[in-house]
Amino acid sequence: MTTQHPFAAGRSFFAAPAVPHFPTSCLLVIACLLPVTLQAQGDRKLPREDVINVPAVADGLCISNLFQSNMVLQRDKPLVIWGWAEAGETVQVEFGERSGSTTAARDRSWTITLPPVKADGRPRSLVVRGKTEQLKLENILVGDLWLLGGQSNMEFPLERIENGPLEIVSANYPGIRILTLPAADGPQPVKSFPRLQEWSGWFGRHFRKGDWDECTPRVARELSAIGFVFARRVHMASGVPLGLIDASRGGTTVETWTPDKVLRQIDTPEVSSLIKGWDNRVAEWDPKADLEKRIAGYQQKVQRFKKEGKTLPANEKEPDDLRPGPAMDQNRPGNCFASMIAPIAGLNLKGVIFHQGYNNCFQGTEGAILYRQVFPEMISSWRKAFNDPDLPFGILSLCTEGTAQTMENYCEMMANVGPFVREAQYQTFLELYNGGDANIGFTSTYDFRRRWYHPQQKIPAGERIARWALATQYSFQNSLRWKPPMVKKQTVENNRILLEMDEPVQGVDDGGPILGFSIAGENREFHPVLAEHLVIGKDNRGRDRKDQRILVLQTEMVPNPVHFRYAWGRSPLGNLQAARHSDIPFATQRSDRWPLENTPRLFDQDSPKKLERGDKRKLVDALKKFDRQRELRRAKDLLTELEKKPGN
Repeated sequence: MTTQHPFAAGRSFFAAPAVPHFPTSCLLVIACLLPVTLQAQGDRKLPREDVINVPAVADGLCISNLFQSNMVLQRDKPLVIWGWAEAGETVQVEFGERSGSTTAARDRSWTITLPPVKADGRPRSLVVRGKTEQLKLENILVGDLWLLGGQSNMEFPLERIENGPLEIVSANYPGIRILTLPAADGPQPVKSFPRLQEWSGWFGRHFRKGDWDECTPRVARELSAIGFVFARRVHMASGVPLGLIDASRGGTTVETWTPDKVLRQIDTPEVSSLIKGWDNRVAEWDPKADLEKRIAGYQQKVQRFKKEGKTLPANEKEPDDLRPGPAMDQNRPGNCFASMIAPIAGLNLKGVIFHQGYNNCFQGTEGAILYRQVFPEMISSWRKAFNDPDLPFGILSLCTEGTAQTMENYCEMMANVGPFVREAQYQTFLELYNGGDANIGFTSTYDFRRRWYHPQQKIPAGERIARWALATQYSFQNSLRWKPPMVKKQTVENNRILLEMDEPVQGVDDGGPILGFSIAGENREFHPVLAEHLVIGKDNRGRDRKDQRILVLQTEMVPNPVHFRYAWGRSPLGNLQAARHSDIPFATQRSDRWPLENTPRLFDQDSPKKLERGDKRKLVDALKKFDRQRELRRAKDLLTELEKKPGN
């Protein structure tokens, strides 16, 4: 029996994926429900109960939900296909001229590896045969598979960004295929994922998750905006079919994307404390006590409504469920790796792009230190999961949020952990890059400044990381630049700091100065500076000759500087970039190792600590004072200058 999708003809506005792995009974259920769920892809809000939920593993002969009609298989690497059958059943897989067979194990699992295939944009079929059943997947392309990782700023859909509608109406790319994984929780690695309509409380609607689709305007609107732009650029430049697997998830931390076993091997106080805290919360959770508390809260609400003459909404009932508690929390260390990466582990990929960091910004310096300890291990774990120690991995730094930093509020805006997390991301990149990792990438996003923590400038962010991929993985290295300028040497002399770069740099070409640097002495009192290129002589017309590779950092506010910081704010001031028609930003970085909580030095304890409200206010007040001092100094200098003019 060959199982195919029952709605291949006459489908609505989606290129509906095949459902090749389900028994006939399951297909009949889907036949009853599919028109309802397709209608939900419009603006209508679908009730939560009207949801298709195709299970992760079906009875009888089936294949992992990762493998469907409309997908892309990775070129030039072995094709690893897996699924389930009756124990002892012989399973055969055919893809073009490649074929292989195996016997299902006691736990029903089977895996078959076929030889590599070159890139091919012609639709092909993949056939799986068992003892009595045959499954057929159609419209499969061979090209490159890229995985999207991170949290909500990677997940953020194309329909909600600046100029997203323009991208949507032109998103007709049959050579781009898209799979968005459903969110899942749990500490135990799972073998597959369901296909369903996933409710989003944030958007008040369902999103279709777990299905491979061709890229059309209707499909693209819900796709990761950064992912879509990245895919569009790479596909158009390379001419290779491209598949996107979006495993990003809002509100997640770096540690939840790292295997629990790996985290427990990181022997640092920060990681050990994190693990111990979660272990204690899981062990102490009492689901019955939690239910009793919720019942008491419900009954109090009933009495209050009764007293006020109100009626409870019909959908509010007395709680009767036992919740799993912290064990199933999406940010329990290792949970997202186990529930969202493990189901696709073993698949061969072209690479990964990753954009995350917001939810690691709630623990001060200690949280940033933990990020620096965990992030390299997370990258290594993902590479191991996909059987490639050199898997290309592109990092997009933490996005912006909140009030923009200016020359007037510069110091006040430094009281934020955001730049510390960006620094951890950049230092992770530097460590790998300088260690010879030719497949690690990085781009900053801090200059796309918006006040909302979901800054909607995703198109330029996607294009920047696409430049890295095209230059390093698609032989466009002679046409495209991607690497951020790097500091080669720092020198302190004559009450100034000199920074020598590995390439020429300049401020954004708007006629203004180079902004974003600050310097401090041993007292840890930072003040912003207007950076300049080092003057190295005169040209034949008597004008200054400047070395564009060397920057001078100097201000009268800091007579004896020892350290610098750059773009040090959550929505930072900073306009330095690589020279020669480039918008590649100089990354957020610093030369000091002073903690957020004691810069300037206000407390006896110099180790990172979580400040109480009063201490936080003391820190912010001190930084505001520096801003006022600087403004007062500038005003006095202006008055002195005016007094010197004739007639005054």
